[in-house]
Amino acid sequence: MNVKFPKMNFHTHTTYCDGKESAESMIQAALAKGFTRLGFSGHSYTAYDESYCMSKAGVESYIKEVRELAKKYEGQIEIFCGIEQDDGSTESVMPFDYVIGSVHCVEKDGIYYCVDESPEVLEKAIREGFGGDVYALIKRFFEQEAEVVARTHATFIGHFDLVTKFNEGNRFFDPLDKRYRNAALLAMDALLETGCPFEINTGAMYRGLRKEPYPSIQMLKELYARKGEILLSSDSHDGESLGFAFGEVARLAKEIGFRTVKVLSKAGFEDFVL
Repeated sequence: MNVKFPKMNFHTHTTYCDGKESAESMIQAALAKGFTRLGFSGHSYTAYDESYCMSKAGVESYIKEVRELAKKYEGQIEIFCGIEQDDGSTESVMPFDYVIGSVHCVEKDGIYYCVDESPEVLEKAIREGFGGDVYALIKRFFEQEAEVVARTHATFIGHFDLVTKFNEGNRFFDPLDKRYRNAALLAMDALLETGCPFEINTGAMYRGLRKEPYPSIQMLKELYARKGEILLSSDSHDGESLGFAFGEVARLAKEIGFRTVKVLSKAGFEDFVL
């Protein structure tokens, strides 16, 4: 099957948060890959966990540098200054070109439990926060996911089923279990009402943690059946990962039935034909 895919990425991290390379290094890597657009999306400041996100002062420096780089590379590549807004963040999204709405932690009784730091941290969250009931944690995760657009003012939805990050081989739960499916589909249906696209995120595939993207193939089929829209994302933390497996997931999306993916422009979303 012939398939095209956009040489663009709008989920990109730098050393301002948990990325491994500078903004300019990421631009140079994008140019080397023939990219025409690159969107930066530093992690929003979250007071409950400062280990992975941009600092408040860092956010100002990030915006300034990305805007300067956009001018420097004008005519070579189109640069966007976005933010990955965590659903627990209270920071403003007004200065940014676009917003990725994401859930990284489940909140229970005022305590935030991270679902994507490590298998050990997830296991501890299940045990200490949810009495050993993984499906209770999953239910809470998708309850938050259902509200992520309203809470973050998202332009598109980040890694919808991030809770599966360390679940390869059903290590923690069965995604075919009705408790998982019911929670996920309730969230999906709620988010579809917002009209926001869902990113197909290959970040965990690049890291060797998953064989499927977010959302999973199962969830992508559900999304297509519900007439949802998609956007390709490599959730890049280094230059090498930019556009990782885009050909593979574009082909997968087309096999499922999708014929277009969304891409960002300065005027809003455009359709790219696969």
